[in-house]
Amino acid sequence: MKQECSFCGRKKSEVSMLLTGLSGNICSDCVGQAIQIINQEVPESKRKSTTKKSKILKPIEIKQHLDEYVIGQESAKKILSVAVYNHYKRISQELTDDVEIEKSNIIMVGETGTGKTLLAKTIAKMLDVPFAIVDATVLTEAGYVGEDIESLLVRLLQDADYDVPRAEQGIVFIDEIDKIARKGDNPSITRDVSGEGVQQGLLKLLEGSVVNVPPQGGRKHPDQKMIAVNTKNILFICGGAFEGIQKVIARRLNTKVVGFGAKEKTQQIDKNNFLQYIAPQDLRTFGLIPEIIGRLPVLTYLNPLDREALRRILTEPKNSLIKQYKALFHLDKIELSFEDETYDYIVDKAIEFKLGARGLRSICEAIMVDAMFEYPSKNVKELTITKEFAKQHFETTEHSNLHVSTK
Repeated sequence: MKQECSFCGRKKSEVSMLLTGLSGNICSDCVGQAIQIINQEVPESKRKSTTKKSKILKPIEIKQHLDEYVIGQESAKKILSVAVYNHYKRISQELTDDVEIEKSNIIMVGETGTGKTLLAKTIAKMLDVPFAIVDATVLTEAGYVGEDIESLLVRLLQDADYDVPRAEQGIVFIDEIDKIARKGDNPSITRDVSGEGVQQGLLKLLEGSVVNVPPQGGRKHPDQKMIAVNTKNILFICGGAFEGIQKVIARRLNTKVVGFGAKEKTQQIDKNNFLQYIAPQDLRTFGLIPEIIGRLPVLTYLNPLDREALRRILTEPKNSLIKQYKALFHLDKIELSFEDETYDYIVDKAIEFKLGARGLRSICEAIMVDAMFEYPSKNVKELTITKEFAKQHFETTEHSNLHVSTK
């Protein structure tokens, strides 16, 4: 092989350094020019860097960001902001003394549609870390039909493009954690393979240990190549509706006491929202084992959504439903608007169905489906959705008389 650069043709004696490859050479000058071209042509956001560290936001900054996407839930947002800040501060700084700060996994209790998943998603997106949502209902003990407990880390690896060091600083949201509660103390002839056994298996993941994960998921077998993942710095956020736990809390608070001073004590309790009084012993009574409660030290609750909160959720967040529909119609060069009475009608129906914020989506889809079907083909530039239009399309199947003002 000739001792000259394959790019510029200069000889080894004419350059400061000549790098030799399998089928060619490149000089130090060409390497420098190549770096400059890459820096100019490739955006910095697309350059991969495994050593890149996310900026740690202060708790107030985290909450301010959550306020843009999640309406209400002030207590939950404050507790989450502090827990996430302490977690990433813990893994980004090296401690000089012998004090070892343990991680604080989080458990959120709240009715369906109150924003548990949205809170976890928003935090992960803001921090730019790998994020995985896992449903606890599909997990079973090893050897049974269902997914092994280690499979929840597969989705985290996939989100991190199998970059193990990056995945080891990610967030895993385990939804429906209440569905793996112990079914009761009564003995049964059938084995509860999706209840207490799954809780026992989650212990090592929550606390922090090196787990062998099958790269493509599925069952383990002897010839399969495994990926070792250390869960010590993975933040686990668990969420669940815990249907019926209000009765457990009410029983502990003893709201039906009889005797002197009983009336004064019970009057101080808000019987419309028992979740605000939730305590770890209530989770244990519900069916979570003490070991898993101890590994989820940060306990927070989400308030039920009232009429005012639903009204704000519909219009105020950055990615609110109304803004999404307006953006969809804007792509067809149609200016979409809603009357205030229409918002009130949608909220009333959502409260009637008791589906929380998720109910807003299904109601809006039922109202807007005909407009989204017809108006992209019409030569109109403005479309206003009235209460009569919304009521007619939601409550009936007759769509011949549309009360929509168009221009």
